[in-house]
Amino acid sequence: AKIIEVAKRLSLKAARGGAGGEKLCEKHQEALKLFCEEDQTPICLVCRESQAHRLHAVVPIEEAAEEHKEKFQAHVQLLKDRREKLLGLKTAEEGKSL
Repeated sequence: AKIIEVAKRLSLKAARGGAGGEKLCEKHQEALKLFCEEDQTPICLVCRESQAHRLHAVVPIEEAAEEHKEKFQAHVQLLKDRREKLLGLKTAEEGKSL
């Protein structure tokens, strides 16, 4: 559930939907261009300088999105492999029962 939540927040397509606009920070009305690694949330440049994020590791949002996308793809591949293995076991067990 946490991975899905992060994916939704990082969805660049959703963030840039409509007339090419970007999502804005609710506090500062600035574009969300950075991603706070510690809080796992997109932030604006003003938030970066605030007390809340000053000491946190921050990366450009595009870079964070790419990293998370790669992790998701690795998890999806792992799940696909497990599914194939389980389907094979199921087929073998069905054959035995017949």
